[in-house]
Amino acid sequence: MGSLAQLRLIDGRICGPTLQERRLFGLRHTHSAVTGGINRCTDSTGRALSLRCENRKRGGFLKPLSRPSRNLWFDPLTRDGKCPTTRGGAVEDGAKAAPLSAGVTEQSENEKEEELSTATLLWRAAKLPIYSVCIIPLTVGAAAAYWQTGVFNGSRYWLMLWSSVLVITWLNLSNDAYDAETGVDKYKKESVVNITGSQKGVLWAAFGCLFCGLAGLITGASQAGDMRVAFLLVLAIACGYVYQCPPFRLSYKGLGEPLCFFAFGPLATTAFYLSQAQASAAAVLPVTVATIGASVLVGITTSLILFCSHFHQIEGDTAAGKLSPLVRLGTESGAKVVQGAVLGLYTIVAALSLSRSLPLTCPFFALLTVPIGKLVVEFVQKNHTNKQVIFMAKYFAVRLHVAFGLAMTLGFSLASKLPLPA
Repeated sequence: MGSLAQLRLIDGRICGPTLQERRLFGLRHTHSAVTGGINRCTDSTGRALSLRCENRKRGGFLKPLSRPSRNLWFDPLTRDGKCPTTRGGAVEDGAKAAPLSAGVTEQSENEKEEELSTATLLWRAAKLPIYSVCIIPLTVGAAAAYWQTGVFNGSRYWLMLWSSVLVITWLNLSNDAYDAETGVDKYKKESVVNITGSQKGVLWAAFGCLFCGLAGLITGASQAGDMRVAFLLVLAIACGYVYQCPPFRLSYKGLGEPLCFFAFGPLATTAFYLSQAQASAAAVLPVTVATIGASVLVGITTSLILFCSHFHQIEGDTAAGKLSPLVRLGTESGAKVVQGAVLGLYTIVAALSLSRSLPLTCPFFALLTVPIGKLVVEFVQKNHTNKQVIFMAKYFAVRLHVAFGLAMTLGFSLASKLPLPA
């Protein structure tokens, strides 16, 4: 019987079982005294047991192996409290382990996962890193406007920021609510619906956030005196609606990435650029090649986050009938798409710079993000088949999104102060 527990190393000694393991196997308690790497405990009948493990030391430390290679057993202890399969605290080679219960079989993948605290689940449900997808378009757009005019409207920036946060909150909450209907999040512990137990309550909260956020965005657009801002932002929100809400649910047809690209790239970034205009001088902010180019770059990095989030969800998406790009392509081809997206990102920067559409400071700072782009590509290529590790790809993509967005922001901001050719 394998893969029943996780190894722990405390003061050079193997420690276990965990609370989940004790509940699962009916163990009453675990003594604090540990001798020779053997943890003593008793089952529900009072029989003394020991947790025996086989693993290999690397560099003087016992490192947990992957679940298929980790072997743990519960063995009966002799009357004198010693484990019959050990010799001086070491496990004998070829020793046979007595199963704790004949009715215990291999656990499913979900049952094997360690219990998560409520705080951890709430942290994951909040998805705070994902809120960068509203901060970066707004900041890059404002920086591009500052490069054009030398003016930054701080109060309008903050109004747009908090309104955008509310819209992203709507996206996150409604996504969990509608995914609960289809069953795609059945085993997703950090789903807000699974945490609260109320799908309708989550949905009402989501649309409350949307109403407040949309009101703030329209207010900012009216202050700018340019209703193109409101038009572009409404289109961006519409992309989010058809992405996940019934009856459209275009994300289930594999169209999430194109919608994400247009919503956060050309639509939102351009709208936030225009929102920095003064009501009496909106004409000083024409939509330029630099603005469109910057919005395309933001759209690529944003879509890359969504694309990378599918790698570890292929089985669940397939079961729910969700034809995400990774379901269609497979992880190997998906890794090539990631590589192409990152290469395309820097190729576009180079092209815009050579055509003098971007200030020279933008490609300079963009080059500083190349190591992060390389990290994303290499991580996905190395781990695209490892379901227990690849989920981190989306967080590396967030790093690239933030770093690249800040690079563009610094490039635009400094270009207005330095005597450099455009």
